[in-house]
Amino acid sequence: MAKAIKALLFDKDGTLFDFQATWGVWCAGFISEMSAGDSVMASALAKAMDYDLENSTFLPSSVMIANSMDGIMDAVHSALPHWDREALTQYVIETGSRAPQTPVVDLGPLLARFRANDLKIGLATNDNEAPARAHLTSVDILQHFDFVSGCDSGFGAKPEPGMLLSFADAMGLQPPQVAMVGDSTHDLRAGRAAGMVNIAVLTGPAVADELAPFADVVLRDIGEIPEWLGLD
Repeated sequence: MAKAIKALLFDKDGTLFDFQATWGVWCAGFISEMSAGDSVMASALAKAMDYDLENSTFLPSSVMIANSMDGIMDAVHSALPHWDREALTQYVIETGSRAPQTPVVDLGPLLARFRANDLKIGLATNDNEAPARAHLTSVDILQHFDFVSGCDSGFGAKPEPGMLLSFADAMGLQPPQVAMVGDSTHDLRAGRAAGMVNIAVLTGPAVADELAPFADVVLRDIGEIPEWLGLD
């Protein structure tokens, strides 16, 4: 199976970047700024986002983990109804685009190795496309990607397979020649729906037992992919 793979399609948050280290920090700052010292407001925001204020971490049920921007904004706006939703959405996108990213491994050499082995590389995220490109640029890896899609790019959002099938089509490949790499069941359900190979990684909130039923292999992180593929 691994030998037949010609392309890797990555999720972003929890797969390329450590979810808690990146978005946990952003969320703490966002809640602090938006609540402006109002503990009731801070608690309401934390509850809406399923964020544990005491431990500065997301709960496994958090809407922030795998949902599209629309789903996230449903939750955030419910705690901030006095905000204009469109203005609030733009603020979340703008601040999120600047969130410092924490890569799970040294991404540049790893992606370069994939390319040296003639693998096509894509990104399919439920984040919006502009922030996704900003995050890749911030750690100097955008140039390694042949395809970048967000939930607003016109192909739908995971767990629907639209982004995945669009990547395969753009690369001139059949779905079984592509591996979907992700940390959530949203990623892997999309991979199954698209007919792709599924590589699960444990750098997001989900544990192995959650991911294994939908995965062809469960790896610690994306740094283990070259060995699994048998790359030079």
